[in-house]
Amino acid sequence: MRPLNGWRVCTDYQKLNAWTENNHFLMPFMDQMFDRLALKGWYCFLDSYSGYNQISIAPEDQEKKTFTFPYGTFAFKRMRLGFCNTPFTFNKCMMSIFSDMVEDTIEVFMDDF
Repeated sequence: MRPLNGWRVCTDYQKLNAWTENNHFLMPFMDQMFDRLALKGWYCFLDSYSGYNQISIAPEDQEKKTFTFPYGTFAFKRMRLGFCNTPFTFNKCMMSIFSDMVEDTIEVFMDDF
């Protein structure tokens, strides 16, 4: 038997995602990225595993992501996996941060969402 030493939260966001207005930020296709990278001599991969956790949710939207459990309620203050716009918001954020280098020095894309 595995000892219970903490809570793990699994939240179903299907109903929230159905009501959420979708972000229309275009994501590049992998074949387009391979074409862009084909003539480059150097490659570097940066893993942004916890990148979503760095993007704040607007205070007026935090109540929409609130859930209850036996000890009270909890509202996310940062983006989480499962929200329909998380990958698009993160990619848009990275594009704005690196806007002066995109297509010249670096390419921004997500391969696992």
